[in-house]
Amino acid sequence: MKNNRFKLLLIAVVALVSVWSIWPTYRDQQLSSQLAGFRSSEDSLKFTIDHRAEIEQAREKSLKLGLDLRGGMHLVMEVDLFDLIEQKAWNKDARFQQIMANVKSASATSGASPVELLAAEFKRQNIPLSRYFYDIRNTDKEIVDKLDKESQDALVRAKEIIRNRIDQYGVAEPVIQTQGARRLIIELSGVTDENRVRKLLKGTAKLEFKLVKEPEALLRAMESVNAMLSETPGAMAPADSVSSASKPVSPDTVAAGVAAPVRPSGKKLSEVVGVMKNGVVFTPEYARDYVASVLSREDVRARLPQDTELLLAAKPEQTEKGEKYYPIFLVKKSPELTGGVITEAKATFGTESVQPEVSMSMNEEGTSKWARITGANIGKQIAIVLDGAVYSAPVVQSRIPNGNSVINGITSLDEAKDLEIILKAGALPAPVRILEERTVGPSLGSDYIRAGLQSLIWGFTAVAIFMIFYYNKAGIAADLALVLNILIVISVLAGFKASLSLPGIAGIVLTMGMAVDANVLIYERIREELGEGKLLNSAIDAGYNRAFSSILDSHVTTLAAAFLLSQFGVGPIQGFAVTLMIGTGASLFTAIVVTRVIFDLLVGRGFMNEKSFG
Repeated sequence: MKNNRFKLLLIAVVALVSVWSIWPTYRDQQLSSQLAGFRSSEDSLKFTIDHRAEIEQAREKSLKLGLDLRGGMHLVMEVDLFDLIEQKAWNKDARFQQIMANVKSASATSGASPVELLAAEFKRQNIPLSRYFYDIRNTDKEIVDKLDKESQDALVRAKEIIRNRIDQYGVAEPVIQTQGARRLIIELSGVTDENRVRKLLKGTAKLEFKLVKEPEALLRAMESVNAMLSETPGAMAPADSVSSASKPVSPDTVAAGVAAPVRPSGKKLSEVVGVMKNGVVFTPEYARDYVASVLSREDVRARLPQDTELLLAAKPEQTEKGEKYYPIFLVKKSPELTGGVITEAKATFGTESVQPEVSMSMNEEGTSKWARITGANIGKQIAIVLDGAVYSAPVVQSRIPNGNSVINGITSLDEAKDLEIILKAGALPAPVRILEERTVGPSLGSDYIRAGLQSLIWGFTAVAIFMIFYYNKAGIAADLALVLNILIVISVLAGFKASLSLPGIAGIVLTMGMAVDANVLIYERIREELGEGKLLNSAIDAGYNRAFSSILDSHVTTLAAAFLLSQFGVGPIQGFAVTLMIGTGASLFTAIVVTRVIFDLLVGRGFMNEKSFG
């Protein structure tokens, strides 16, 4: 009896914890139904304000639905290992650039890894890899091994960094899997702002602090580029002396010739770049992509002074009349400091304005270098460059000894928060690009939910009726255990913030079959014992004891198979495996403990006899 008291207490605790874990899900559904029932937006808004804390708490703790049920994004992303290889190279001359072009071209038709293609191209041209990679004393095999390890590490690092960004963004149970040597499979349920997620995932977060060259050097560089492109140097005169036929929009003098955004194809660079009276070189918003493509050309870069590059601002500035333009900067190519020294980033609002910004703190090494850099460049501009775009270029007013810096020029708080996320998560080892993207809409998800619930209801109903019809009162005990089984599975998913997907529902349906199968084994054993003339209590004891080994074996093997599926499966397979593991454990508990306690209670009170097992 004491043993039964302990078992009863255990069952009660499990049931109460399960209900407690599922309650937020029920409450979230109830509140959502109430909100949907309001006819006027005023009533809906008032209800939301009055119950804001309860709504947010219920939504946070409720059972999360997977991509196929809730809707969201499915992406296939590829890590650009060619860019990684170029980062590792030194002394990159025209011949190296030609080799890389050949390797990239070969990769379009070959399944080999970028490192294998690179090694083959160097061997074909009879050039040692040590000419461009690592130490001159390294053999080709040593360099290939190092590049292979760098490539493997890059994929692992990219996966972890993207996971950190997604976790900070707030997506529940994201699915992130590697595929091959370069690809990542990502599933994000409940995502509604696809553009924001794309920017968050694709941003390399390569933060650099670079010195800005003097305006005179910038003008000379632009004139040199124009001359190379067969354009007249006079096109770079101040804005008020540029002819109206070619003059871009300027904050100081509004051009009559460029009144509406037009596609700048076929235009010369001088026709879409101008100079303001204060010496700022700029391009209008409509020509931004065209100018960026021209400035990124290798022949254009070769015309610039040594160790310099031309970069565009990340965000446009606006004139009093509403015209938008992007400033162009000539910066030192070698950064004074990189984002590796950043220890903390925080989205906030500026002290002197309502514009959002991101404040950053540096580690001890970064603080020391930042103090030296700012102290040596008072009165000069230092550009804060993120992923090749200048976010801000403040003038150093004094030495900064505490390692603090700020990124401004940000248009919204969401953008500031995204910058905070990617800076905290760290820079990707190489750029990533989206190869495939699918969006699952909420209407499709609701259809799947309806179908999944119907399958659960019909499956449970069929099993419950069969057990009662075939096993009489014992079947009712099995049905009660089955209800607790399903309750445990859903509560564990909700409690650990796992997501329920369509394959997960299939796992629950399979669990119901397994739970009933365990009861069938026990009941048939009890029937055999009763057939041999044993008393009811003795038959129940013998039935549980003799069926235990078979039940344990079947459940352990199922757990092992489900564990392997969860470790090596991808996406939907993992969802199915996790649910199956939880259900199998719950099934073992309900079949061995719960039904046995029910039988002991009913037999002790005279509610069961030999005919109660059918």
